[in-house]
Amino acid sequence: MTIQHAQPILRLIQELSKLPGVGEKTAFRLALHIMRAPQEDAEGLAQAIRQVKEKIRLCSQCFNLTDQDPCRTCQDPRRNGELICVVSGPEDLIALEKSGSYRGHYHVLHGVLSPLDGVGPKDLRVSELLSRLPGGKVKEVILATNPSVEGEATAQYLAQIIKPLNIRVTRIARGVPMGSDLQYIDEVTLSKSLENRSPI
Repeated sequence: MTIQHAQPILRLIQELSKLPGVGEKTAFRLALHIMRAPQEDAEGLAQAIRQVKEKIRLCSQCFNLTDQDPCRTCQDPRRNGELICVVSGPEDLIALEKSGSYRGHYHVLHGVLSPLDGVGPKDLRVSELLSRLPGGKVKEVILATNPSVEGEATAQYLAQIIKPLNIRVTRIARGVPMGSDLQYIDEVTLSKSLENRSPI
């Protein structure tokens, strides 16, 4: 026998189950939690979701998620302008920042090359990266894409087009295991990977 939920509960469960890693049972538990929470907590959650959608945009320089342009990282005068670390997504940038071992600038591609999925260079922020390199200020580009097949292909592609610009191109060391995502790697491993980066 199918349980009939009230329409607002059913809608909330359906919306929550669209989140990654949230199945119908978890969505139901979350919906119950939201219903039992004080009114101000539920309104705070709704307002936070609204603000993220209304105020968060991409930084015009590094393409990280931000509420101001340029972002705080790009505006920070203490960061080393000679280094640009290229990452696949904002979650990788956050992981590297948590390691505390990198003080240069970033560039977020928002994906990796994946011909089978129809993702080519034009679908990533590659041209924007190249536009940041002329002028002689940038001395090194660190390729910190995930050590997956797609991440490696992206790193090799970027190395081929950046090397002719007489800029040092390095890849984070293989301390990061193949097939894993940067966001799940511990800070010590990430820190060592950055320290032991090698030319490619």
